[in-house]
Amino acid sequence: MSAGAAQLRQLAAVSDSFTGIDFSAIGKQLGYGHVVHSDNVHDGSVIPVPVAVISSGPGPVALLVAGTHGDEYEGQILAHELIRELEAEQLTGTVIIVPAANSPAVRGAARVSPIDAGNLNRSFPGNADGGPTAQVAALIAGELLPRADFLIDMHSGGSNATYLPSAFIYRGPDEELWEAKLRAVRLLGLPYVMVVAPLLEPASLSSAGDLAGVLTISTELCGAGTVDRQVLSTIRGGMPRMLADLGIMRRDTDAGDAAPVAEPQWLELVPESTVTSRVAGLFEPLVDLGESVLAGQPVARVHFIDELDRQPRVFHARIDGVVAIMRRPTLVDPGAHLLHVAELLESPQS
Repeated sequence: MSAGAAQLRQLAAVSDSFTGIDFSAIGKQLGYGHVVHSDNVHDGSVIPVPVAVISSGPGPVALLVAGTHGDEYEGQILAHELIRELEAEQLTGTVIIVPAANSPAVRGAARVSPIDAGNLNRSFPGNADGGPTAQVAALIAGELLPRADFLIDMHSGGSNATYLPSAFIYRGPDEELWEAKLRAVRLLGLPYVMVVAPLLEPASLSSAGDLAGVLTISTELCGAGTVDRQVLSTIRGGMPRMLADLGIMRRDTDAGDAAPVAEPQWLELVPESTVTSRVAGLFEPLVDLGESVLAGQPVARVHFIDELDRQPRVFHARIDGVVAIMRRPTLVDPGAHLLHVAELLESPQS
């Protein structure tokens, strides 16, 4: 932990931004962060952001975030399970869990907040004096992230897409943290790792973590607005194993499957990965998620709704690779990404 983070933790063990949380206390605490907003529903109240802190005392700190987008569910379920089941005696540090980061979006089963249409993962570092979504970003980036040595932001495809079950990492921000990311995602045990450019989304939580110098990884745990049982089982086993390796969970407790972890398939998303519709109509995939394709191969077509005698528009892969992301809603407008083809990577050396 940096000297600045240690000082913040010492000076602000009890933060006015939270109810029920003392960051210096040992044991399990359940509380919430405050979002202040005045409208017809919330006047005279706060919008609570649920937070759990489980600590055995001094040691490394993990920050686990889910519900950044409200319709992404595997991470939310895992976060709630950890809150119920993880005890301080199992730890050699602290785990801070935020299971419903954009809580209005979670309650509305939506990607963005129904209050201010805010996309939390495009709102960092946030603004403590801004709207509800900007306040949540400031709460996480300004109050929680400086306490953390490790951050995992758990995403899925949401209602609009399905991803290959993947750990998801930005390149960089330096050689030391990049090597730590590679080790962490291997231990997490998901079958794929998707690599993207440094600071791909500058206002994302992953970028906030990289800019803060915190070991940061993300996930894409299938999606389609539902729960994939197999990927949930995989990350249930991998999370304790990874936390034990980071020195946050005791190795003499249940720290995941002791069997060797298979090397994941490494993929990279590049600008040419997208296959984007230029017309409106009904999307028909011509390939499946996880299928290998070649540049120029037909991978999708869009049928015109009103022009009954018109042939569908066919769209082609722009690069060789693997179908890594597939759109779910069938009805599309121009500009909708139908699917993404990720390039294959050699296993990085670490």
